[in-house]
Amino acid sequence: MTRVSGRIVTPDAVVTGHLDLDGDLIAAIVPDDTAGDDVIVPGFVDLHCHGGGGHTFTTGSAPAARAAAAFHRRHGTTTILASLVSSPFALMRSAVDAYRPLVEDGTLGGIHFEGPYLSAVRCGAQNPSFLRDPSMDEITELVTAGAGVVRMMTVAPELPGALDAIGRLRDHGVLAAIGHTDATYDQTHAGVAAGATVATHLFNGMRPTHHREPGPVVGLLSSTATVELIADNVHLHPGMVKFVVADVGPDRAVLVTDAMDATGMPDGRYELGGQEVVVADRVARLAVNGSIAGSTLTMDGALRNAVAAGVPLTAAARMASTTPARLLGLDKTLGALAPGLRADVVVLSADLTPRSVLRAGIPVEAS
Repeated sequence: MTRVSGRIVTPDAVVTGHLDLDGDLIAAIVPDDTAGDDVIVPGFVDLHCHGGGGHTFTTGSAPAARAAAAFHRRHGTTTILASLVSSPFALMRSAVDAYRPLVEDGTLGGIHFEGPYLSAVRCGAQNPSFLRDPSMDEITELVTAGAGVVRMMTVAPELPGALDAIGRLRDHGVLAAIGHTDATYDQTHAGVAAGATVATHLFNGMRPTHHREPGPVVGLLSSTATVELIADNVHLHPGMVKFVVADVGPDRAVLVTDAMDATGMPDGRYELGGQEVVVADRVARLAVNGSIAGSTLTMDGALRNAVAAGVPLTAAARMASTTPARLLGLDKTLGALAPGLRADVVVLSADLTPRSVLRAGIPVEAS
């Protein structure tokens, strides 16, 4: 039996006491007012990450993916989707085969294809050379060959064939997300009605809101979709993070990193989807036009920033763990600190800086 002591953050409360672990499972929460000031949260679940520690998910390289996942695990992310950017179909298909062993051994939670079926008008840092309208043949092959591996795909709902594509993803148990879109309010709601359940990095890569045409942001907030938030204080002002959480609640908002390989690395020149990225003062931008190109965020940083923005700690922990675990259908297994769930545990200091990480009860090496 392993015991972790401090302020235990459950989905509904903070309990000072001891978290008892029995092997790979949480056995009990034992209240004790003398347990200390460490903050204990569930392992983070990141739905949207392109790499970190100098390694990328975007090329379909299994060694690079394993190293990127290990980097983020040291920052508390115990479940991660490997996010690719818009790519040729051959790369998408090969990534399914390359990453399957990593999904089977638990290194990855699956693949998120962010594109290539996205709006050229709102492509952001997506490579415009690879953007195209949805192909049912491509999608069918990916979700069939990638059963259990392909977990999410981002689509712009206004594109020809997009609603059918969203329905096909839904029917195969793949999360359909709306993002990089120039959709109207009505087109956005049509995407949700077709089966989309996630908003890819809300606000970013989307038509701005206007009082006579609310567009995708208001369309998504007024729907049933769960919205991703990049709480790095670059993609979103802290006040916007607080506003969205107050509007939709922590059960419809998730923290994501959108991190690239430059995360945890020095400033300099990097590459994303075949385009040069310049990182300066930890902000990543395309060299060609200055568009924000992913982030250098980790999930522990996202949690700290959300709390600093005024989001209650219990809500921020739900957004970082519980809500994304539910979206992936893993909430009966992980995503919260409760007896019977997997012992994915992050021990933070009082300032929410990681002290140690356990995944399935096993300590994660610090370096």
